[in-house]
Amino acid sequence: MSLAPKPDAALLIVGHGSTENPDSSTPYFDHADEIRSRGLFGEVHCCFWKEEPSLREARFLIDADEVYVVPDFISEGYFTQEVIPRELELTAATTRVHGKTWRYTKPVGVHASMTDIIAQRARDVAPGVDPAETTLFIVGHGTGLNQNSTKAVRDQAELIKASDAGYADVMDTYMEEQPFIADWAKLADTPNVVVVPFFIADGLHSYQDIPVLLGIEKDEGEAASQREVFRQNPYRLRDKTLYYSSAIGTGRLMADVILDLVEDFDKHQLTALP
Repeated sequence: MSLAPKPDAALLIVGHGSTENPDSSTPYFDHADEIRSRGLFGEVHCCFWKEEPSLREARFLIDADEVYVVPDFISEGYFTQEVIPRELELTAATTRVHGKTWRYTKPVGVHASMTDIIAQRARDVAPGVDPAETTLFIVGHGTGLNQNSTKAVRDQAELIKASDAGYADVMDTYMEEQPFIADWAKLADTPNVVVVPFFIADGLHSYQDIPVLLGIEKDEGEAASQREVFRQNPYRLRDKTLYYSSAIGTGRLMADVILDLVEDFDKHQLTALP
């Protein structure tokens, strides 16, 4: 990443947020803090759909006349194509509104560098484990309502499978549609399994729902912020050794993806909404 400093511009990182889980916004603020520490923008802010500060409040937070808006979302879909443009009043990739120029990038989850980040996370969570004896599962939500969501997970699985990562198999799986992550033991022929949730934040899905589906936990139990499910690897379940990662968006490298998206925008000077 070689983004030139933009001292007269602001960066706005947009997240979903949650009214149920106080941990869900942490990665977004972490990404903002990391970028702010590099001194590349005059301002760095976060806003959310389900938390404060809200999308509609964003323009009141920003002094700069030029704003880069990066959706910190896994896939293109309803939120990135409809909700964010509507709430920020964006009509194109570059929009002049409320006295500011807004530049709207693609979401982080579709950037090419996500493949390397997932592969690195899988290596980190299972150090010293032979990939040739390991199945890597990338887990998405899956609802049947947004095909772009499943496409993002499927694309990453196919890219890692085609890479030199060396896994015996790489599969896209979902919480609520086939192939189900709950069937992981049937789907994997290898003695080792690595599971990486393809979410930005360690929210209710990665702390509670997926561990139950995997069999790590018997029920949802205590509050998400009190869980230590990621610190107890490996798990011995169903005659296999399972390694469970935190959500992909919690890593520091996500700040680089956000900056890469800004750089890509400038290079291509996008004119239509992503």
